[in-house]
Amino acid sequence: MPLTTQHAGAVNEPVVPGDVRDLRLAREGRARIEWAERNMPVLRAIRARFNREKPLKGLRVVACLHVTTETANLMRTLKAGGAEVFLCGSNPLSTQDDVAASLIVHYGISTFAIKGEDHKTYYSHIVSCIEARPHVTMDDGCDLVTVLHTKKRAYLKDVLAGTEETSTGVTRLRAMAADKTLRYPVIAINDAETKHFFDNRYGTGQSTLDGIIRSTNMLIAGSTVVVAGYGWCGRGVAMRAKGHGATVLVTEINPVRAIEAQMDGYQVVSMAEAAPRGDLFITVTGNKSVLRREHFAAMKDGAIVANSGHFNVEIDIPALDRMSSKRRTLRPFVEEFTLKGGKRVCLLAEGRLINLAAAEGHPAMVMDMSFANQALSLEYLKKKAKTLGRDVYVVPRQIDMEVARLKLKTMGIDIDVLTAEQERYLRSWSEGT
Repeated sequence: MPLTTQHAGAVNEPVVPGDVRDLRLAREGRARIEWAERNMPVLRAIRARFNREKPLKGLRVVACLHVTTETANLMRTLKAGGAEVFLCGSNPLSTQDDVAASLIVHYGISTFAIKGEDHKTYYSHIVSCIEARPHVTMDDGCDLVTVLHTKKRAYLKDVLAGTEETSTGVTRLRAMAADKTLRYPVIAINDAETKHFFDNRYGTGQSTLDGIIRSTNMLIAGSTVVVAGYGWCGRGVAMRAKGHGATVLVTEINPVRAIEAQMDGYQVVSMAEAAPRGDLFITVTGNKSVLRREHFAAMKDGAIVANSGHFNVEIDIPALDRMSSKRRTLRPFVEEFTLKGGKRVCLLAEGRLINLAAAEGHPAMVMDMSFANQALSLEYLKKKAKTLGRDVYVVPRQIDMEVARLKLKTMGIDIDVLTAEQERYLRSWSEGT
């Protein structure tokens, strides 16, 4: 692994292995990490317990996640629990460089991530982390697991288990499990209720609109917004766009979700119908080529396209490029493609995650629950990994409920509990009308 030496003379802290843009950014990064920590009381409580009990002692954890202030607080929690932690970015545009620097300088956590890194550097950072010989992997999109299972198979023998943060990665892992190629058990953090109900819906909803507004300064009110996909992320994006005053069109392939979107008050249409009507298109499907050649051809002049799914394949950018006579950058994260007939289509953040590329990702209050699930799932895997098969598992129910309980407690909210009579009634079958 390379040693981070960028401007090392500017700081007086020991340097652990890593690769970041500039260590001089560390002070600013620490201030922002501490700011996020204020809104992560559940994770803070877990870290306090981990610091006392050291339940992760002896574990080497390799994490491939968005390198943000919230992720930094998760890494601090794992280290407090006794784990040796290595972190790389799960998206070339989602890294916050000051946070990456602070993780190395102030927290002694090996970090390999640079915002805007090219394809080669992105994968070299994943390899650098794998070469630390992980016992547990923590992925967001399954790139780490894929490299481990294809190009770095020699390191699989040390791996006990893993976790996966997002729906795109869970889909890939389930495909691996179905093909019998997955070599160790993985917990699907995304499938926890305290993750997808809140992180995907409220986090993605708010942060996606935040990234679009920051990058374009467009007025959402009065515009027509097309949301491709009505999963939990799509629900959140549609909700926030409607709240801003937009007319919202939803496209879907799932008939149940399509009915739900219609009942929620949105117009459900095909993408062919939506293409000439939309001012702003947002993809949140986890699939490829959701917006493609025939849709670009039908769009109005000045249409804006953005992605808030995990990978940049949801928008067929090569097709858009082939259709264009020229392309130019108008603002940070805004690239204009002029089609051969003179019509213009604007692509945001190179088709990558707009909420992390142009903004700061989900609010810390939401990520508090998601990352609490991560921390407690690692504690569970330390005890139970050897009893699990090579498959994808849902977060244990007791962990999900504990995260919700802790969150309510930190919010000062009390809820009812069952009486002894009610518990007996729910266990019985003989008492009817």
